[in-house]
Amino acid sequence: MKEKIRILVVDDHFVVRIGLAGSINIEQDMVVEAEASTGALAIEYFRKYQPDIVLMDLKLSGMDGVEATSAICEEFPDAAIIMLSTHDGEEDIYRSIQAGARTYLLKTAAREDLIQTIRLVHSGERCISPAIGARLAERMTRTELTARETEVLRLIAKGRSNKEIGGTLKIAEVTVKQHVGHILTKLNANDRTQATTTALQRGILHLD
Repeated sequence: MKEKIRILVVDDHFVVRIGLAGSINIEQDMVVEAEASTGALAIEYFRKYQPDIVLMDLKLSGMDGVEATSAICEEFPDAAIIMLSTHDGEEDIYRSIQAGARTYLLKTAAREDLIQTIRLVHSGERCISPAIGARLAERMTRTELTARETEVLRLIAKGRSNKEIGGTLKIAEVTVKQHVGHILTKLNANDRTQATTTALQRGILHLD
């Protein structure tokens, strides 16, 4: 008898884990071997169970899905991880693939698409959908924000003034103005509000 595809489901919502497990376990060639609610547990359970496939939620409390994926792939380069998310921002997709995820799938995808993706990834394919591939290609052509610029942008999104941002980051107000200028240019934004909106749309920032 052919061995089943062993799957680790990682999501911080119990109902989501139950739904995924129910959808998977009715397939004759698949079984959910373990479930994890945090990124730290995902790493621990991967070491313990060595699953064939990991379904990794992008937005986990504490260590997020990208960080957990990166940690697993660093220790286990052949790990086959499928990132699941409600967000289709290009930055989320880019970070997930960079971390080592084999593909990126929206939680709104049809059950049949999820099952097919699991089988394709298990067979060694990356299976990036045309829509996700287009977003990833779009991201590759953009100039990336620096870590400092991202920090400044995060504070801009919270409505902080340049003076307040300078105080928080312990940098001169004139330096903050320079960072803001670079941010507006890189995001092709006319003002701070548009920069924030663009950052949210692209997945550079997320609403808490």
